[in-house]
Amino acid sequence: MTPFFELFATPRGGGQASHWQRRLLTMISLLALLLVTGSAFAHAVAEGDKGYIQEISGVHLLSFAYLGAKHMATGYDHILFLLGVIFFLYRMNQIALYVTLFAIGHSTTMLLGVYFNVGINSYLIDAIIGLSVVYKALDNMGAFQRWLGFQPDTKAATLIFGLCHGFGLSTKIIEYDISPDGLVPNLLAFNVGVEIGQLLALGAILIAMGYWRRTHSFWTHAYTANVAMMSAGFVLIGMQLTGYFIS
Repeated sequence: MTPFFELFATPRGGGQASHWQRRLLTMISLLALLLVTGSAFAHAVAEGDKGYIQEISGVHLLSFAYLGAKHMATGYDHILFLLGVIFFLYRMNQIALYVTLFAIGHSTTMLLGVYFNVGINSYLIDAIIGLSVVYKALDNMGAFQRWLGFQPDTKAATLIFGLCHGFGLSTKIIEYDISPDGLVPNLLAFNVGVEIGQLLALGAILIAMGYWRRTHSFWTHAYTANVAMMSAGFVLIGMQLTGYFIS
C-alpha cells in the first residue's frame, strides 16, 4: 500500500476545484468549527432529554434508542473521528472492519461503565477524545511514518480510541442518574440507537466522500481537510484541559 505521505507529496491532478467541491471542503471545516464552539461538549445531553431520563423508570426501548441515535447524530467529535477513520478507505469490507472495531470499543465501555458506575472526569475524557481526532488526522497525513519510521497499528488504535469514546458516553449517562428499573434493556436500546445514528452519519459521509474522491481536487485538498480536523482536535483538548484546571 502506498504510504499516505507519498500520496500527499504527489497530488493527482491540479486546477481549480468546482464550486460544489469547494463547498464540500467548507462543510468539513465548518464541522470542525462546530466541534470547538457551541458543541465543544459533544457528549452533553440536551436539558429536555436530561429531565426525561431522570423522570422515567422501567423499560422504554424506543425512547432510549431515539436518544442514542440523536446523541450520535449530534456528537461532532464522534463524527470527526469517524471521518478520519474512513478518509482513505475505499473498500466496503475495510470500512466495515474499522467501523465495527470502533463500535465494539465504544459499546463495551459505555455499557460496562454505566452498569458498574465507572465514570471518568468529563473534562479529561473529552480531552482524550479530542486527542483521538488529532491522532487520526496526523495518521492520515503520514506524520507517524515520517517521525517514527513505521506505521502504528491503525486497527488497534481505532479499537482503543473507541473504548475512550465509550467512556465519554458512559460518563455523561452516569451524571443523569438513570433509574435502575429497566437499566440493562434501556442501555442496550440506547446502544442500538447509537449504532443506528453512527450508520446514518457514516452513510452521509460516504456519499459525500464518494463524489469528492472522483475528482482531482480530493488530492489537492485532502491534506487541508486533515489539518482542519487536527486543529479542531487540538482546540478541543485545550478547552477541556482548561475547564479541568479551573473547575
